[in-house]
Amino acid sequence: MSVWDDMDLLLDSPSSLTITSNARGTVKDKADFKVADDVSALRNAIEGIGTTEKTLIEVLTQRSNAQRQLIANAYQKATGRTLVDDLEGDTQGDFEDLLVALVTPPAAYDCKEVINAIKGAGTTESTLTEIFASRSNKQIKALCEAYLAETGRLLTHDLKSEVSGDYGNTLLILAEGKRDEGTNVDMAKAKADAKALYEAGEKKWGTDESKFIDILCHRSVPQLRQTLVEYKGMSKKTLQDSIESEMSGNLETLLVAIVKCVKSVPAYLAERLFKSMKGAGTTESILTRILVGRSEIDLMDIRAEYKKLFGSSLHSNLESEVSGSYGNALKLLCGGDD
Repeated sequence: MSVWDDMDLLLDSPSSLTITSNARGTVKDKADFKVADDVSALRNAIEGIGTTEKTLIEVLTQRSNAQRQLIANAYQKATGRTLVDDLEGDTQGDFEDLLVALVTPPAAYDCKEVINAIKGAGTTESTLTEIFASRSNKQIKALCEAYLAETGRLLTHDLKSEVSGDYGNTLLILAEGKRDEGTNVDMAKAKADAKALYEAGEKKWGTDESKFIDILCHRSVPQLRQTLVEYKGMSKKTLQDSIESEMSGNLETLLVAIVKCVKSVPAYLAERLFKSMKGAGTTESILTRILVGRSEIDLMDIRAEYKKLFGSSLHSNLESEVSGSYGNALKLLCGGDD
């Protein structure tokens, strides 16, 4: 049985969509943190002949994001240059992207990823799907504020012109960051929602997508978990199976991602990491986004789910898939081997 079909574990496990502690991160505040020492080490690494990448990695992967912001501010005061500009001028490729991600505040980093996903010809739906399905209301609101500060426009306004149809509608609802965050479960409502979903999909000819979108985007995580259990009891299939057989394209991918994140954000992101390294070539942007973005939230849980799902540790797969300074930095963010 796959992790996605196991309903017994579901109702008791904590959810990263409502989590507020960072106890499951791999990166913590450094205890004897001295801003001046770090700034001096970075300056020596950047201003000397050739860049000492080892120092950049040691300093930037072993401090929390809040500490990196203090470093970046002090660096700018000391040099008159921004740390981001210097990193961009001195490093390149995936390693540069990773270091810049590390010194960017989390909401601004999510914002940057969304801007990259919607600019230019074509839209990178997979990035939008991952971000909006796996973020809490608080994270989504912070992302929207960062977007407004960066572009002077509302994110929902720009998304409207980039995504359309049922997929676009679903993303726009998620981008409002208004999912119910109550912890109480209404059993009667869960049964009624399960029945409504069953009648909108499995039971009818053609599918009423709007019913799926409404329920999956608005209900709280505990409520949806109970609905998933009721649905399986009624349909004998999981809701994920039903979505996969009834829908297609970006909408199917997004609704499945929402269902997976309701069950376990760490397992969903572990799967994204695995797929980004599987087969020919590695999608470094996904590795960077998830390892940086979750390093202070739930990367320990992602590692545990990765091992459970795929039988090998995330660390060992990184070891064989990414190399050089980029690989070294990612492995330090990942923390230990499981």
